[in-house]
Amino acid sequence: MDFDGAKLILLVGRKLVTIRRDGDPAIPWPGYWDLPGGGRDGAEGAQACVLRETREEVGLTLTPAKLEWRRFYDRPTPAWFFAARLGPEAAAALTLGDEGQEIALMPPAEWVLRDDVIPHFRMRVAEAMEDLHDL
Repeated sequence: MDFDGAKLILLVGRKLVTIRRDGDPAIPWPGYWDLPGGGRDGAEGAQACVLRETREEVGLTLTPAKLEWRRFYDRPTPAWFFAARLGPEAAAALTLGDEGQEIALMPPAEWVLRDDVIPHFRMRVAEAMEDLHDL
């Protein structure tokens, strides 16, 4: 299945890892809260894409076995969404890469209600949390 990128719904303890996007008006959703992940490099697979982007953006190296949930969405662009859970101790290893303004940990139930998150990601996070029984 062809796709443009992949995102990770990552829980550290009971909180969602989120990244505030750069404020550059030339990018989509400047200044909004986003999820780790991004565009596909060449012919890489969806898992490889999301694991690479997570390492680059928040400094965490995950294995494919940590990806507990996955779903493909074809709109607005074809993308894979994954979910993973880590213990609260992983918060100490979070490091902002070279994109974004800051990393934060937020309760997922609060994140999905915010006005400053990428709008079409709200339902995706809610669906993952429901499937994982973790909202």
